[in-house]
Amino acid sequence: MKGVWRLYRRNDQGFWQAGHVAALSLSQQIQEPEFRLDKVRLGRARLRSFVDNDFVTDLGIDIGSLAWFRGLATCALLCAVTVSFAPPLAPLRMAAPPSALDNAWEETRAQSIAPLAWGGDTGRRMAANDAVTPLGTIPERPVITLVASLGQGDGFSRVLERAGVGEAEARRVTALVGSVTPVSDLAPGTRISMVLGRRANRNQARPLEAIDFRARFDLSLAITRSADGFAVRPIPIAVNRTPLRIQGRVGDSLYRSARAAGAPPKAVEAYIRAIASKLSLGNDVTGDAKFDIIVENERAETGEVRSGKLLYAGLDRGGRKMQLLEWNIGGRTEWFEASGVGQKRGGIISPVAGARKTSGFGMRFHPLLGYNRFHRGVDYGAAYGSPIRAITGGLISFAGRSGGYGNHVRINHNSSLGSSYSHMSRIIVSAGARVSPGQIIGYVGSTGMSTGPHLHFEVYRNGALVNPTTVAFESTSLLSGQGLAAFRSRLAQLVAVPTSSAP
Repeated sequence: MKGVWRLYRRNDQGFWQAGHVAALSLSQQIQEPEFRLDKVRLGRARLRSFVDNDFVTDLGIDIGSLAWFRGLATCALLCAVTVSFAPPLAPLRMAAPPSALDNAWEETRAQSIAPLAWGGDTGRRMAANDAVTPLGTIPERPVITLVASLGQGDGFSRVLERAGVGEAEARRVTALVGSVTPVSDLAPGTRISMVLGRRANRNQARPLEAIDFRARFDLSLAITRSADGFAVRPIPIAVNRTPLRIQGRVGDSLYRSARAAGAPPKAVEAYIRAIASKLSLGNDVTGDAKFDIIVENERAETGEVRSGKLLYAGLDRGGRKMQLLEWNIGGRTEWFEASGVGQKRGGIISPVAGARKTSGFGMRFHPLLGYNRFHRGVDYGAAYGSPIRAITGGLISFAGRSGGYGNHVRINHNSSLGSSYSHMSRIIVSAGARVSPGQIIGYVGSTGMSTGPHLHFEVYRNGALVNPTTVAFESTSLLSGQGLAAFRSRLAQLVAVPTSSAP
């Protein structure tokens, strides 16, 4: 015996209590079949290599490789297996239904619903018999009643012609309307009701029998045909023009609160702009403040209501009342307080938007004269034809050619301040005209003593030149004398208007 195999229980390894020990001699062990271990290992390696092969490969890559051909073979094999299990494509034979006779087919067709592509001619019908007489011509309606609308930029006569009225009659009716109210004043969207009568044949326009429309908010016109031609009958409409006054609490939102109280949207927007010109809406107006709005309002006896512009803007901030009334002074309309103080107008407007300053105020070397010379203003370099704007409102004192200044405009803004604009290519204002802040007065050029297109801008105070960059134009309008008395009288009339709710 060359050796002994000892069989141990798990307990014998010290994990549990030791048990019995068995011994087996080599002469008593089971005889295994003879094989070589290297052959087993080689077989296992070949099996593992076969299993590891990727038979399903991406046929879009490595085209032409061994793996690609192996994937192609796999795909072909799977397709062949699939085709082998496919059912036959032979047609199924069955008995054909008998064809319907003519009467049965028509009966079936009459009870079906055919698509419009077939003419939609299904259903039961009665054919024409000998009692039916065909008509030579289709009769027309004796009278046509229709409604047309006047479009934006449209003409009254063109509307009538499009409705079927003859050109001559349309012109006569238009002239008749113009004798009562200007046709150009007819508002777009005006609805025109017409009655067209019988015509002799189809080649003639239908005669106009009657026409009725709302020419103005306070006037309707009715035109009828008589033996002597057309006659117009004005129908006045009574209109109540009492202003509409709306009051309420500001709350979380001034706009939403005013709209909820019934104020028109445009009037609320104008009210907010007026109040914002005097106060800061975010800091000075709280939720407990009370708004007071008065707007133009027209109510016709027929029931229509039309709102106009804002007349009065009031705000009560816990006993501190603000009363604003729009008033015209010197051709300019602005909001004035009850004391007669108007809006502040300040901040110099750039005479040429986006232009760069090429030369400042003071001594400089003159590019044309060739020596140092005092520069009387500020130069702004800009493209030829750029618009030039008035820095603030005022009266044109001069507009024309002025020596080395070329095309030159001078504006007096008040009793002490003025400004001038030179080297223009073109002037579009005239002396004596009044301009508003930012209004275009001309265009950049290179007239006079100039080396290129630019604007030479000067400012005067009490007739003396000053540096334009050190001047801030700010003014406040004040009412006095008869103007202030008329202003306060109108304010008292509006404040006396009773509070009402919007219609």
